[in-house]
Amino acid sequence: MFSLTSRRHKLLLFSVVLSIALFSVFTQADAEKGLSSGETLYVPVYSNVYSGPKANPLQLATMLSIHNIDPKYAITIVKADYYDSNGNLVESYVKKPIKLKPFVHTFFYLKEYDVRGGPGANFIVKWSAEKKVNQPVVEALMLDSKTGISFSSSGQIITEHAD
Repeated sequence: MFSLTSRRHKLLLFSVVLSIALFSVFTQADAEKGLSSGETLYVPVYSNVYSGPKANPLQLATMLSIHNIDPKYAITIVKADYYDSNGNLVESYVKKPIKLKPFVHTFFYLKEYDVRGGPGANFIVKWSAEKKVNQPVVEALMLDSKTGISFSSSGQIITEHAD
């Protein structure tokens, strides 16, 4: 056996205890990670892009897609505002709050000939929940049905709302 009287053994015991304590703190933090009672998100939107050596414009249909991925609780979409490349509000898509039950989805659609936003458009989406929930999946999907070009961009948290 070993004796705890040696300095080396005391240091080893201290390291083990500290590791266990830190592990439990980080494990608890990981359990809370991804849970929120509300956020404001920035979602980049590319309703028109340019291609080729002459930067030919290509108009894209855009769908802002919001999925409530919490299995137990609803979320409420409070705002989905569309801004142009210069940061000017183009349109507010949420006229009254939209409640999404667990695993429910909603979307907002911009037709491909809608050029109001320009190449650097974005949505600002605000959502809330009565309890801490899994953060919803919020993304923009862009598509040109003629060429088959499609891609997506994910929402980024710009503000976490207090409980």
